[in-house]
Amino acid sequence: QVQLEESGGGLVQAGGSLRLSCVASGRTFSSYSMGWFRQAPGKEREFVAAITWSAGITNYANAVKGRFTISRDNAKNTVYLQMNSLEPEDTAIYYCARAEVMSQSPLAYSYWGRGNQVTVSS
Repeated sequence: QVQLEESGGGLVQAGGSLRLSCVASGRTFSSYSMGWFRQAPGKEREFVAAITWSAGITNYANAVKGRFTISRDNAKNTVYLQMNSLEPEDTAIYYCARAEVMSQSPLAYSYWGRGNQVTVSS
């Protein structure tokens, strides 16, 4: 059974930073691509960032490019999302997810964490 658990969210002022972590269970973490998505109230879940299993390729949504950085530590079964220069528009529940192949589509991801709230005040 694969389980993903996010942590590191919270309340921060605009311009501040947060780092999200997602720890995955299972022995084959390093074989899968990982992604971060977010969902704001009343909006659909949207892609934020993704990273291939080897961490050789990353992909970002235009809205976060240059501000967010995705990384992973396969030895720790953990993927990170470093979020800098946060804006009130970044307020959402952030989810990590696992996919066979890196994608911006949530349909490509088979396993999801429960989500972690990030709130950015103006």
